[in-house]
Formats: sequence, C-alpha cells, structure tokens
Amino acid sequence: MKLEIRKIGNSTGLILPRDALAQLGLKLGDVVFAVADGDGGLRLTPYDPEFEASMRLVDEIMDEYKDTLKELAK
Repeated sequence: MKLEIRKIGNSTGLILPRDALAQLGLKLGDVVFAVADGDGGLRLTPYDPEFEASMRLVDEIMDEYKDTLKELAK
C-alpha cells in the first residue's frame, strides 16, 4: 500500500486509506504505535497498554545493562 506524505494544517502526516484502517481495526481518534522493524522500516500497530508497559520495562533494562549488551553484541 503506497502512502503519500502530505501537509495537514501546520503539520505533516499520512492519510490512511479506509482499507488500512479496517485492516488495523482502527477508527478516528484511536492511537497507533510506529515500531521499528529492524530493517529500517516501521510497523504500525494499534495502541496496546500492555505492550507499552512491556516496552517501558525493556527500555529500563536496556539502559541498566547497556555496557553488558554492547559486549554481548560483539
């Protein structure tokens, strides 16, 4: 699905076609996450409070053990 970046008022955004909204189960006013997919792209996913809490925990762990993770990545 090809999306075009457009000027929307004083902002820049993407217009999601009706089919994309239906596929994601979204309606006007819903929140989505843009999650890096590891290949330089993004994955849009509906807002999930449990996922947000998990990601916050992962961020804290990664900050705490950043030196260890760097060594393991070698």
